[in-house]
Amino acid sequence: MTTSKLTPPRFHHVHLRSADPVKAVNFYARQFNTVTSGVWGGFPAALSANDVMILFEQDDNILSEPQSALWHFGWHVTDSKATTNEFIARREVQSLPLYTGVGDGHVPLSSDTWFMTGDKIGVTLAQINALKASGTPPSGGPGFAYFQGPDDALYEIAGDYPQERFNHIHMWHEDPLCAQIWYQKHFLVPARDKFGDVKVPESQCKVPRTNDRTFPALNSEGMYRSPPGGVTVGDVDLLWYPNQGDTPLASSLGQLMDHIAFSVPNLDAWIDKLRHYDVTFLSEEYLLANTRAVMIEGPSLEAIEIIEIT
Repeated sequence: MTTSKLTPPRFHHVHLRSADPVKAVNFYARQFNTVTSGVWGGFPAALSANDVMILFEQDDNILSEPQSALWHFGWHVTDSKATTNEFIARREVQSLPLYTGVGDGHVPLSSDTWFMTGDKIGVTLAQINALKASGTPPSGGPGFAYFQGPDDALYEIAGDYPQERFNHIHMWHEDPLCAQIWYQKHFLVPARDKFGDVKVPESQCKVPRTNDRTFPALNSEGMYRSPPGGVTVGDVDLLWYPNQGDTPLASSLGQLMDHIAFSVPNLDAWIDKLRHYDVTFLSEEYLLANTRAVMIEGPSLEAIEIIEIT
């Protein structure tokens, strides 16, 4: 088997389950200027300007637990402060509080409080106390914010960037550094800058999560952000933090975020490569939107669809 002629895949879509797929598509088209409504493979689709889609499948019994590896998805925006204020003003949009670690305080946008030390997103309580003691103000400027969409889907905006576009999937992983090696090894994709900076041999990738929780966070007690990991598939980042709890992550199939999908020009070659490395296949080849696809399982039981797009 040779991989010399294989090129890394592109990110194709994220597949969500919804009680009302058309309503969900129209919601995202109203929020984002660069999102349009469409259909792909028989599924209602929110189409992003960078040829990435969110597909919606009708389901009245969406699983919400136990937690899978797939957490949320997000957009780059040109002005995160203005976008956050605009979204908050819309009655159909629900802003989610980011807890600051200072009492029970919370903000809608991460840059409204302390959230970065160097390139690391999130600060510990000790770091917050040091910043307060030194009189260092919150950063202001661009940040990230979270909102709840249809079916309780979690989506994020971050900025400030030159163009609005769908830009990432955020995940949990049991062993973040091992997951990064898995994606790089099996899909030939590069590590994502600032999330994939830690490089260790595969034999040493099981690094325990740190004990320090960081802020701002969607939960009042803070979140574990280290060790992080990430790769870039096409122009979409897959980012991840450690599993936040002690319960193992569950399969994403049947969950709100059912699976993610990559496109490749030669499906047979990729099937051969992945079988060579004993990757778990969740399906045999099947037809999808007048082309072929297969489903495999990622390192923390996330389902990954691979679609042939020539």
